[in-house]
Amino acid sequence: MALAKLGAVVLDCPDPGALAGFYAGILGGTVETEDGWADLTTPDGRALAFQAAPGHVAPEWPAPDRSQQFHLDLTVDDLDAAEEGVLALGAKPLDTDDRSRTFRVYADPAGHPFCLCAC
Repeated sequence: MALAKLGAVVLDCPDPGALAGFYAGILGGTVETEDGWADLTTPDGRALAFQAAPGHVAPEWPAPDRSQQFHLDLTVDDLDAAEEGVLALGAKPLDTDDRSRTFRVYADPAGHPFCLCAC
């Protein structure tokens, strides 16, 4: 029996509203903001939250001496179309060496790594 239910994943960042808007552009959903915090509720009811972190230092990938801390895997039907969309929203490609894989790695505008994964 589980002791708890996952409420939300929370990302530290310099600008919660802006980063919530970036992920809303990818995942859809609605963003609600208040001082230093933003909540994104996706169309399927999942929650992703963003918290202001003064002095936020972005993770690096890959970097054995600076942990990525975590990453998000986002499933897509068309890697090329999804890549075009996330780049237009401000994502930065982190791994462009092997285009034959079923995933591609990016950083969001605050530097958090995420992958687009073909389903």
